[in-house]
Amino acid sequence: MTGEVERWIERLGLQPHPEGGYFKENYRADDTVGGTALPERYGAKRSLSTAIYYLLGPGDFSAFHRLRSDETWHFYAGCSLTLHVIAPDGSYACPRLGLNLDAGDRPQQLVARDQWFAAEPVEPDGFTLAGCTVAPGFDMTDFELAERDALTHAYPAHTELIARLTRTGASP
Repeated sequence: MTGEVERWIERLGLQPHPEGGYFKENYRADDTVGGTALPERYGAKRSLSTAIYYLLGPGDFSAFHRLRSDETWHFYAGCSLTLHVIAPDGSYACPRLGLNLDAGDRPQQLVARDQWFAAEPVEPDGFTLAGCTVAPGFDMTDFELAERDALTHAYPAHTELIARLTRTGASP
């Protein structure tokens, strides 16, 4: 790990994340939403919004996972990041998060709920510091880490990508 990556981890108090990389929650709304104001898919109240710092270091990746809420990614530092997104219908998109607008980067990228997605720095030896905002707010019960065989069975057209960006374990 590079000295710069270690400094970000230390200064922001980042911890290992189950999907890969490092994170720290830096915001959780005190207000909640529930009842008829929240779709049935949640099953319980949620914070209105949550936000984290998220860092991927050299050679690291965020393994395929999905959330029940929309997640907006924000670019902060390092190199651009590729988001690999598989929609429920099997279509694939790879939006880039970053500041190189000429290369197609955008400083914010949205991943809609219920889509499988993974992420990795564009430069293999690079790192990316991003922020992720989830609304309604993140709850671990809304997080599903992909199991390689099941995801490959569901989306065989993406076998190589899934093999590269999953870990062998199932959801926590």
